[in-house]
Amino acid sequence: MDRVLGRIWWLLSASAVIAFFSPPVLWLFGVMDGAQLTQYLQQVVSGTANGCVYALVALGIVLIYKATETINFAQGELMMVGAFLAFTFITMYGLNFWLGAALAVAGGVLFGMATDRAIIRPVVGQPVFAIVMVTLGFGFVVRAVVSMVPGWGTDTYALATPFSGADLRLGALVVSQDYAAIIASTVVLCGFLFLFFRYTRLGVAMEASSENQLAAYYMGIPVKRVYTLIWGLSAGVAAFAGLLLAPITFIHTQMGFGVIFKAFPAAILGGFGSIPGAIVGGLIIGIVEALAGFYLPEGFKDVAAYVVLLIVLLLKPEGIFGRVVVKKV
Repeated sequence: MDRVLGRIWWLLSASAVIAFFSPPVLWLFGVMDGAQLTQYLQQVVSGTANGCVYALVALGIVLIYKATETINFAQGELMMVGAFLAFTFITMYGLNFWLGAALAVAGGVLFGMATDRAIIRPVVGQPVFAIVMVTLGFGFVVRAVVSMVPGWGTDTYALATPFSGADLRLGALVVSQDYAAIIASTVVLCGFLFLFFRYTRLGVAMEASSENQLAAYYMGIPVKRVYTLIWGLSAGVAAFAGLLLAPITFIHTQMGFGVIFKAFPAAILGGFGSIPGAIVGGLIIGIVEALAGFYLPEGFKDVAAYVVLLIVLLLKPEGIFGRVVVKKV
């Protein structure tokens, strides 16, 4: 049975890749005209940009899960706090965009570290369900507190960036500079994280702690301190995602609530616990969502990502990049 499911999985994967690249080929052979190809590429670009945001939020979820086996349902709220901090520094205080963005990400890091010490650390060792409920409740509390902060509240705010209102033209294809900035920034951040985990002592310590907590402790790694830093890194990545998302969807207290329901499928699709899987899963969710919203009847956009997720879980339950782990009990 596993062999049959494996063959079906590879067949569907190959079919999806062929379908994704078929429009340019059809255009080359004259089956599809230039306007249709441009519409298709336009949806792919916008889906990629949204998928990058889903991927970054999913990446934060995976970082925490790999290290602590804690599923953080408040990751969307960490993103929202980062977006509001950026709005405060850039719009309310009038700071330079790049300085305000750096302060917002730094504030997100500190908020994540404080969350671990004050909210998560006291419930470590409790049943998984208890920790899940703590993160869920913490998310609701954060949204309520943000709505009461003077200058924030429940209104919707725009965040101006150096890229706002400008477009890039690649022939007939018109790409918003905000979308281009999201894609480019995500590539740079992923490259930075790769170098961080591969070549820095702290990154290697985080990797070691996520692989085997007890062995890392015996090797002299301060595991509890590393966990706090991982929460800070995850919150910083979420704040960065909020900063990228703010110019295209605006800033409000519910912005994280919507993104988290796309980030979790992205993390599961790529293989829960896989960092590359979180990136790939986010991109798949974003592109499928954009194409479904354009080519399929109304309403399919909201469910297309979950249909893809269900198909993947039926054929490959561990996810695209996930590993099957056998534990002795």
